[in-house]
Amino acid sequence: MAVSTPAPTFEGIKSQLARRQYAPVYLLHGEEGYYIDALVKEFENIIPEADRDFNLYTLYAPEVSADTIMDTCRRYPMMSDYQVVIVKEAQAVRADQLNRLHLYAGQPSPSTILVICCRGQQAKAKDLVAKIKASRGVIFESAKLNERNVGNVISGFIKEKGLNVDPKGLAMLRDFVGTDLSRLYNEIDKLTMILGPGATVTPESIERNIGMSKDYNNFELVDALARKDAAKAFTIAEYFRSNPKNNPTVLTVSQIFTFFSNLLVAQFLPDKSDRSLMEALGLRWPRALDNYKMAMRNYNAYKSIEIISALREFDTRSKGVDCRWNEYDLLRDLIFHILNARGVI
Repeated sequence: MAVSTPAPTFEGIKSQLARRQYAPVYLLHGEEGYYIDALVKEFENIIPEADRDFNLYTLYAPEVSADTIMDTCRRYPMMSDYQVVIVKEAQAVRADQLNRLHLYAGQPSPSTILVICCRGQQAKAKDLVAKIKASRGVIFESAKLNERNVGNVISGFIKEKGLNVDPKGLAMLRDFVGTDLSRLYNEIDKLTMILGPGATVTPESIERNIGMSKDYNNFELVDALARKDAAKAFTIAEYFRSNPKNNPTVLTVSQIFTFFSNLLVAQFLPDKSDRSLMEALGLRWPRALDNYKMAMRNYNAYKSIEIISALREFDTRSKGVDCRWNEYDLLRDLIFHILNARGVI
């Protein structure tokens, strides 16, 4: 029985490059552009800056032929063990054109590191993919983050930078940056420089250094809805209306949808112990359960289903379907509906 090989990871490829363990061909593809861009920088750094005019080639797939790419790869490096050939924007050419590179990938040069980048989508060149696998090349899929795993990515990167983070600070960062990795890494880099190693990222440090309010944000709005605190919920909604640039409703409603979808999962769990709830909801800290426990006292499963339906209706109405309200009027209406849900489906 064949043993499946684990898929290459961002950290794994970085570690191999740091140890100078190179594959002949790399295919970097997928929806999340951040990891692809970051790995391209790592590949560029293989070649010393003084040698880059001779041994580092950056080609753009829509502007060159497959034959040109292959001819470049077959050159010998100048006074170096390796040359690096990076092919960008490969997603912009037809699959049959990209597939021609399988002629090289089947017999790659041992002194060339070829990096093919399909930023924003998966490569559809099946012959090329098969040859890369056969020649012990590396295929890395840069998958888009989702709401359930973004918290783990944030906390992992904060730890990597030598910082700590409290649960509310983590929730604020998650709400502020969403799944935009480039923005996330920029903000955490900024906090690292300002706070210094060993510091803890708190709501106060986020408000002071990033500009996000610690009192009026998506985390606090979800908290208010869980507690059925109408005054606080509507106050936050009005703050969002006054500061639309930092508080787009699409992120707000996404957070509310995630919360009530998770709440519905929790409500139908036969085992409602803390351990079972944390595992089912993908939570890392017991404190993160507080809102769910409060919400389970204030909303039953029928109300959660009604609220999820109202959230879907918000999405339709916000696109102008049978509605001329602006998005913040719709948000107030949604909050009113959530707080007054009766469980009528």
